[in-house]
Amino acid sequence: MSQQFDVAVIGAGAAGMMCAGVAGQRGRRVVIIDHASRLAEKIRISGGGRCNFTNIDAGPQNFLSGNPHFCRSALARYTSRDFLDLVNRHRIPWHEKHKGQLFCDRSAEDIIAMLKAECDAGGVAWRMPVKVAGVSRAGERFRIDTDGGVIEAASLVIATGGLSIPKIGATDFAFRIAKQFDVPVVATRPALVPLTFDDAGWQAYTPLAGIALPVDIETGEKRSRMRFREDLLFTHRGLSGPAVLQISSYWMDGAALTINLLPEVDVAAELLGNKGAIRKNLANHLSGWLPARLVEGLLAANRFDPAARAADMPDRELRRLADILNRWTIVPSGSEGYRKAEVTRGGVDTRALSQQTMMVNAVPGLHFIGEAVDVTGWLGGYNFQWAWASGVAAGVAT
Repeated sequence: MSQQFDVAVIGAGAAGMMCAGVAGQRGRRVVIIDHASRLAEKIRISGGGRCNFTNIDAGPQNFLSGNPHFCRSALARYTSRDFLDLVNRHRIPWHEKHKGQLFCDRSAEDIIAMLKAECDAGGVAWRMPVKVAGVSRAGERFRIDTDGGVIEAASLVIATGGLSIPKIGATDFAFRIAKQFDVPVVATRPALVPLTFDDAGWQAYTPLAGIALPVDIETGEKRSRMRFREDLLFTHRGLSGPAVLQISSYWMDGAALTINLLPEVDVAAELLGNKGAIRKNLANHLSGWLPARLVEGLLAANRFDPAARAADMPDRELRRLADILNRWTIVPSGSEGYRKAEVTRGGVDTRALSQQTMMVNAVPGLHFIGEAVDVTGWLGGYNFQWAWASGVAAGVAT
């Protein structure tokens, strides 16, 4: 005997639980299905365990997509303020960090418990850990074959996320279901991910691992060039930190990064304009602007004599040094991949979906939400806001 529901949600993460809770509280009979034994592992590990659950300034400008206007409707109808109201109703203490990022005071477990409580308030049925063997359509209903029995529902919501962080259970399930129902998928790649360099080219910089500093970072062609001011972190394999995670979503294979290591200083003007008055050697003088270990490493990697004085150096060498500090141009060889990517760029093509309901236009009752969709947010709570907004859009419509 099959189990009958109005709505079946596959994926008990941020978007899936949000959708299930909203649909259940509308009086729909909802079941949520997941292969994991623990709820919402990606929420649990986010924000250093405190969950950067939204960004107060979230808007369409903070998202990437092949169809950039698609996210406007859902984000406008369920805003970061709406989610914050929900957090406050559940008496979860929170705080704001820089740039509008909101975090739990205590633990990400508070957000998971809140979403579970919202689902329970809607009478949502739980089927986990349960593996889905297959999905099919029988007339106007969907059939989900699982190792816990057959489930049938009028509406099916796919909320299984993308390919990021496979060690906590990420799979390509959403994209396989999309392919099965002839829904196009935009090519996927890791996003919000550290970037790497070939061993030979990066060897001179490996001693700098662990150094962090605020920078301006850019990539892209003139018309589509993106720039962020965030902290950069040197690693043994390349570059990380918020600056690189942000730019990685825009970086394309073979493209260069341009990094201003001293965004508040015009190095050429300072060195050339004060050349005769600089008494210290090069290493000591630059250490007034940058960490000493970084200065030593940069000078060595670019064949400058750290003991030289600016007053004794040719102007062309000072300009070369200024270019390295204000316009360091490097080409990554790749990224750390899905194992360290916070999100997946690409996914189910939004041109095939309704922006109001997240439903596949050609397959009534089939919805895709959250990270499975070709909408990728910046670092800083934006991807959670898309999960909440897209989940509500589908939950209201199913």
